[in-house]
Amino acid sequence: MRISARAQRIEPFYVMEMAKSAAAIAREAAGSDRPMIYLNIGEPDFTAPPLVAEAAERAIRDGKTQYTQATGLPELRERISGWYRQRFGLDVPARRIVVTAGASAALQLACLALIEAGDEVLMPDPSYPCNRQFVSMAEGRSVLIPSTPAERFQLSADKVQQAWGAHTRGVMLASPSNPTGTSIHPDELKRIHDVVTERGGITLLDEIYLGLSFDDTYSHSALGLSDQIISINSFSKYFNMTGWRLGWLVVPDSIAGTVEQIAQHLFICASTVSQHAALACFEPESLAEYERRRAEFKARRDWFVPQLNALGLDVPVTPDGAFYAWADCSAACDKLFGTHSAARSEYNSGMQAAGSWDFAFELMKRAHLAVTPGRDFGHADTARYIRFSTANSMAQLETAVARLREVLA
Repeated sequence: MRISARAQRIEPFYVMEMAKSAAAIAREAAGSDRPMIYLNIGEPDFTAPPLVAEAAERAIRDGKTQYTQATGLPELRERISGWYRQRFGLDVPARRIVVTAGASAALQLACLALIEAGDEVLMPDPSYPCNRQFVSMAEGRSVLIPSTPAERFQLSADKVQQAWGAHTRGVMLASPSNPTGTSIHPDELKRIHDVVTERGGITLLDEIYLGLSFDDTYSHSALGLSDQIISINSFSKYFNMTGWRLGWLVVPDSIAGTVEQIAQHLFICASTVSQHAALACFEPESLAEYERRRAEFKARRDWFVPQLNALGLDVPVTPDGAFYAWADCSAACDKLFGTHSAARSEYNSGMQAAGSWDFAFELMKRAHLAVTPGRDFGHADTARYIRFSTANSMAQLETAVARLREVLA
């Protein structure tokens, strides 16, 4: 059977290969005193709070399971609008909000509405790998621009200006970012958007970790800068509803109708039960619980990152949001593998210096600790980085650090 050229362009998602290996090792270790610890997945260990679960049960019991509008329940769009007003002091009209089947559907809708075949979209390197594939699915091409710790692993206006070419359509950014947990300074983001706007381009901004910002400098939605910025958000991270597959998109008035029409054809609507449940996310009791959990995520970061640094797993930029630590493991690789290429032949046949891919497999084997190597996130020196997820409990993080210490000793 012939596979489309579009599908063949999609790159492997290597983190899934790591996950399969981790699952196999975990099965072998079942019943042992060293079960696998998973610091490789960006999924909160918290689940939806009680009012949200009760709202879902109530929706099912009351038969509220039929299609909604393609743009989502009007009440939910109003609640999201109210959240922007209450949390960020922004007026984001409900008419500009499109409820989607997760942030992934939001990104797909935005790309299909705005990207033509051959268009190029600028992104930082490192960045979340799936974002590149959404551009590719729309027949566009992502252009990865190396970013450094000095730039907080984010794009700058100068780099956007330098990289802009005849086929450039715009930029796709994330703030806070996956895998680094770093945000773009609001002043720099405005400069980037000004460069893009002057050239008639689009600014797409992934803000799914916005609710999990820990630094007041960065705790601002880009929607406050311009009503022409397209923002993607989600109920998965801050609202702890990963498997409910619910997100939203904020678009300019000028393209709202187009996005709605595409959504009608592709998705009909997001899960109706999830939408009714999400209404309860904005109740005072739920919001108070989310803020308590945000403080817990911050406490985990504040403890875990210094521990990594002390072990020689240097985190060059302290994450200001999300639940990730982007750590340079090159010194740890030298300690673990030395110069003996046979020690790493299982993973790269001794053809390259040991990097985060090798290191991640060794941690799975020796420490029963699953982490994510930098391979998925770009090409600019990412082989030396490991992404740790701090979405696990403090007890799990403490055990992970103890095992890291043993291995690196």
